[in-house]
Amino acid sequence: MIKAFIGYDSRETVAFHVLSHSIHSRATTPVEIAPLMLSQLSKIFSREKHPLQSTDFSFSRFLVPYLSNYSGWSMFCDCDMLMIDDISNLWSQRNEKFAVQVVKHDHKPTEDSKFLDQPQSKYEKKNWSSVILFNNSKCKALTKEYVNNASGLELHQFKWLENDSLIGELPPRWNHLVDYDLTLPKEELSLLHFTKGGPYFSDYKNCSYSDLWFEEHDKMIYAGSDHIS
Repeated sequence: MIKAFIGYDSRETVAFHVLSHSIHSRATTPVEIAPLMLSQLSKIFSREKHPLQSTDFSFSRFLVPYLSNYSGWSMFCDCDMLMIDDISNLWSQRNEKFAVQVVKHDHKPTEDSKFLDQPQSKYEKKNWSSVILFNNSKCKALTKEYVNNASGLELHQFKWLENDSLIGELPPRWNHLVDYDLTLPKEELSLLHFTKGGPYFSDYKNCSYSDLWFEEHDKMIYAGSDHIS
């Protein structure tokens, strides 16, 4: 069983459901998906929203090891994504010598804002935490108290680990930043990340790969007698 957590924000509800559908429809291994909804985390997550926080799950993602009882492996990803590959191919890359595994972007956005006029923060290791394979037993520093009180940079820059050697690297195909990295062809992509803004927002409805997102949306809401391939 693959245990996956997806960030949830009420302003992007449709994104969560389309991403979930894209994962399930391609998976060759059973997948358990849990949304990180603040309404469900109120008993353990008391952190106030930060002015630079662009989504509800900016910090709650770091509760994944706690929610997994620090046992086994778990995956986290932002909701503004689309899986176009079998998640089992990502899951199979788990390596016990690492505490986490991520795509190590060198992402330096030039714009000051993104979707819904949210601030575009700039910092080292930006977007590394948008897809994480957690080796939960090696992430015991992420107590609920720590997650509630640590600074944003401490969390997103993985300063809760003893050193960066515990951060394993995933291939770029597993967190492709749409309309930023223009070098990888479609056939070499596995997980699309609409980090600037998803096609479900009117300002980004014509972004790259929006056609794939809308195709997935239509399959998700389909009900009828005719099969959609």
